[in-house]
Amino acid sequence: MFWGISEALDLYQEYFNAHKIQEPRGEAAHNSEKGQDIDVEEENMEADVNVESENVEKGAPEMTLEDGAGGDAPTVAKTLNILLFGAGDPRHIIKTMAKMYKHNGGRVNFYVLDGCIEIVARNMMLLGIALENPEGFHLLRKVHLFMDVYGNALMRPSSHQYLVGKAKSMMKLVTDDDELQNLAPQLHIEGLRYRERDGLENAFNFLLSRPEYTFDVQEYWAGRVRKLLGTRYDYREGAYDWDLNMVLKDREGGQICSQEYRYWRETGIAFTYPEYEQCKPNKTLAAGLVRNGEKYMHRGYAGDIQTGPFCTFGLKTVDKQMLNSVHGDNDYRATDITERNLLEYFHELQTRSAYTHDFKISRKYGSVKLLMGERLSYNECDVDAMRSYDKPWISVDQCKVFFLSADEIFTLQNADANENWREFFDVAFVGHNYFPFLKSNFAEVLRDNALLILESTLLTLARKDDVKKFEDKLKVYAKLINLTPVINYNALNSKNSILKYKKINEETSA
Repeated sequence: MFWGISEALDLYQEYFNAHKIQEPRGEAAHNSEKGQDIDVEEENMEADVNVESENVEKGAPEMTLEDGAGGDAPTVAKTLNILLFGAGDPRHIIKTMAKMYKHNGGRVNFYVLDGCIEIVARNMMLLGIALENPEGFHLLRKVHLFMDVYGNALMRPSSHQYLVGKAKSMMKLVTDDDELQNLAPQLHIEGLRYRERDGLENAFNFLLSRPEYTFDVQEYWAGRVRKLLGTRYDYREGAYDWDLNMVLKDREGGQICSQEYRYWRETGIAFTYPEYEQCKPNKTLAAGLVRNGEKYMHRGYAGDIQTGPFCTFGLKTVDKQMLNSVHGDNDYRATDITERNLLEYFHELQTRSAYTHDFKISRKYGSVKLLMGERLSYNECDVDAMRSYDKPWISVDQCKVFFLSADEIFTLQNADANENWREFFDVAFVGHNYFPFLKSNFAEVLRDNALLILESTLLTLARKDDVKKFEDKLKVYAKLINLTPVINYNALNSKNSILKYKKINEETSA
């Protein structure tokens, strides 16, 4: 709930990568038998595919080749409609936006669909941080602010003060269309019902410093942990080590270090540095907000307490030396990888140019036992933030973000009743929690050659048999709606945090 359990993707590039693979995939199976690494296999296997000009049918945007492109897919200019169906966070939006400078002429329309309005508000807040005007923020400060809000149940006072000031700005955005157009024209909320806009205002208002707006996340977290572990609670550190070393590290979570995982399981604080002290409750983690006079009722903390926010930005990086491990001890934590990747994305958003990492910034805390800062008490009666955040967001002209009503979870899939969605999306990403909402006619909202990405439960603590059963359900569903796997998953026998399928036009393929 609050974050995904699969890595951030450049969905624009993923679309073209998927259509570089030709059927049949016998070569893929042959190469996998040679013991080649799966990640490398996926990159090397993908061969060029011709993109059909007939894709303009029924409003599909025309695809054009840039000068000198010569049919090379990554340099093809195209407008893609991308559906994020229960993605949980804006990681795909941030990474895709960051990489759009590489795709001259390419455009993306994101359609964000989530059933919890507080999640929508949190996603908007995180996007606001990522696209915060660079005049008032050093790049590293912005990254640490994002990490604090994204993955820490308790935040630094400076992050708390930012949220108070930013919440005032966000309330103006969702209640004043002119303000929205002036500050964040890439956001579109006309798809939300009026009650949902009121929910957004409620969520942002709850972030303000008021004595009656309480969110005792430490109490909620401890209660959840105690209930989950039961009789094992007194031996919980051993349980945490078992979950990490025997489960997550066996499922591509090897970059997560023992100390950071144990500390997160115990406190809800995922991203730490020795110089920081977290003491303020992260109210963006509240759900089910209901106004009750001068106070708010809510569901407490209802998110993940087993996997953590490390999977989305913290497991992989292009700087392979940062993934070095000696006798099971990593040089860098998942926290450090997250910092490095966000530095890249935020730099690219600000400058629209390639990023080269300065390793002097990253500290090798993977095998270091850190003295964690003491969790201080806090006073919710703090003076309101003096600073306002009313400068325009970073403009990414190639991207627009449309937030859809929760009602569309069901109505969107009924293309017969709502022709606007028929053959509309080029890419769809479905979070693992939202897979049960998919119907057998979901393929009707996908265009020919569309890419469907399904999130598995690999990076959870579910039993191996349950993970396999869920993945089998994904495969059966894709077959049911006549989609073709991007790679032969059965032949590769790999561990998959996501499964990719494409919708092939039978007439074209014939």
